[in-house]
Amino acid sequence: MSHAPVKPPVASLRWSDRFLLGHPAMDHTHAEFVACLQALQQASDADLGPALQDMAAHLAGHFLQEEQWMADSAFPAAQCHADEHTAVLASVHEVQQLLAAHGQATVVRQLAQALADWFPAHADYLDAALSQWLSKRQHGGAPVVLRRQVDSPLPPDPTADAPLGRTFAQG
Repeated sequence: MSHAPVKPPVASLRWSDRFLLGHPAMDHTHAEFVACLQALQQASDADLGPALQDMAAHLAGHFLQEEQWMADSAFPAAQCHADEHTAVLASVHEVQQLLAAHGQATVVRQLAQALADWFPAHADYLDAALSQWLSKRQHGGAPVVLRRQVDSPLPPDPTADAPLGRTFAQG
């Protein structure tokens, strides 16, 4: 009989059109986040370190890009948005230290669940506001997003002619 650690069941976050915000590059980055999160949630205890490092690297680039958009466009809520990014990165780095020092797989799994719980509201409020701000400044109106209400295991490709959900600027 094997005594290998069993991964606890977690509520997995899946990419779906409900996360589309109308900014193709942001939508693609969000789909990548969901893929990284799924990899972290599904990682064996032995693979948690590399999966957590991949998540940390993704979040650093993801947040840097959003903060650059905010700075370039003089986004009014930039500081509030960036503060939330800072808090998330601090939590990830703290968990990385706990894993490295004490091999605490449980805390990594708790972080993964916390990220799955956090992301939908962050995207719906802070990132949606940024997407609308960018669209208004670039196109003169808020984006219109047509959602198909389907889950997809693949992230949308921002260079494709037909992304998962079509987005249009509305003037």
